[in-house]
Amino acid sequence: MKRTLARIRPRTWIITAAVVVAVVGGGAVYWFGFALPAQASASQPTTRTVQASTQTLQKTVSATGTLAPTVSEDVDFLPSGTVTAVNVAAGATVTAGEVLATVDTASANATLLQAKADLASAQAKLSDAQDSSTGSAADVAAVAAAQAQVTSAQSSVDTAQTALDGTTLVAPVAGLVTAVNVAVGDAVTGTSGSSSTASGSTGSGSSASSGSSGASGGSGATGATGTSGSGTGSSGSSSTSTAQFTIVGTGSWEVDLTVSASDLTSIAANDQVELSTTDNDSFFGTVKSIGQLPSTTSGSAAYPVVVAVTGSPENLYDGVSVTAAIVYERRTDVLTVPSAAITTANGKSTVTKVVDGKDVTTAVTVGETSGTVTEITKGLSEGDSVLVTVFTPGAGSGSGSGSGGSGQSGQTGQQGQFPGGGEGFTGGGEGGQFPGGGQGGQTGNGGTRNG
Repeated sequence: MKRTLARIRPRTWIITAAVVVAVVGGGAVYWFGFALPAQASASQPTTRTVQASTQTLQKTVSATGTLAPTVSEDVDFLPSGTVTAVNVAAGATVTAGEVLATVDTASANATLLQAKADLASAQAKLSDAQDSSTGSAADVAAVAAAQAQVTSAQSSVDTAQTALDGTTLVAPVAGLVTAVNVAVGDAVTGTSGSSSTASGSTGSGSSASSGSSGASGGSGATGATGTSGSGTGSSGSSSTSTAQFTIVGTGSWEVDLTVSASDLTSIAANDQVELSTTDNDSFFGTVKSIGQLPSTTSGSAAYPVVVAVTGSPENLYDGVSVTAAIVYERRTDVLTVPSAAITTANGKSTVTKVVDGKDVTTAVTVGETSGTVTEITKGLSEGDSVLVTVFTPGAGSGSGSGSGGSGQSGQTGQQGQFPGGGEGFTGGGEGGQFPGGGQGGQTGNGGTRNG
């Protein structure tokens, strides 16, 4: 039997409000209840035969946060002028290099023509100075001065050409246009330079005002004309930005989470994360960075954690609320049986194994318990049949008394997905009871493991 241990920490399998322990594999997902079908009206003890099966046991830390693009750019015209065309509206998707808008070219053309004329004149003077030079100190100085004039004139031509090119404003990155603050006929004042933010690219005639994500919870990096948010390390545009166009990249995303101090020691960089939006769109990521500077909310410290979203999922939007399950430990191929199948007396555990139709009491060695399943480290093999006695609930009843307490009614939930794993499984049936007051199962939608 193959068993792998992704990473072991000296923590017990204890379920708290923030840490969730789940078992997946072997045909069911056990969320604090053994999966049972609905039964008839009266609660009846029922003996069932189940097979020992291998499961995937994992521990997660739950957190909430906000989705943000890793690229966000504010784009403005370099030259001044009157807007002659606006080709996109807010909500449009653009490609890098796509024309956003134009301004009139009359002034820029005139400036370029004058600069070229000045350059031609300077070049002619340089040629004359060189032709008439006798090599004297005065002639050498005259040639040097003429050469300096040519250099200056060429710089003016380059600047004028850049300004003319800038009358056509293009998208420096591919993404979603989130703001358009110009209209045809508007007089715009150009900017003196161009820069960009998180992507590191430079767009023609653009200046970025949104800082990059603050990974460690301090202040975010400063942009050309604005700064990002601070404290939790979230990225975002300056709230006072008046950029003519704002574009957010849709090919790369991050999620800014906050994690309690008690859970912080459980997680590490590169841990896998299951993410979902309020619309139940599920996607995945990995822990990119963990902040060391806490923020304090209601007297409790919380730390910023940045998650890099894997791939380029569709239907993601800046500022959307996200819930996350950070998987910090996962064990695969763990042999388990329902805990209700195990009897423990005087420190020794046994199960009733079915062999050739006969019930055989078999000693087993148990490992960790998660929800309502228990690991078997010795005494059984995968596929062995064992007996388990359960109490089925009556019709319309979500709970009933077991031999040691009441089983709780089932709740609904959903099992998400993880890339690279095995199959996901359907949730349990209605809330049932177990000897000793076991909890009722939960119903839920089975997910799948990609890979």
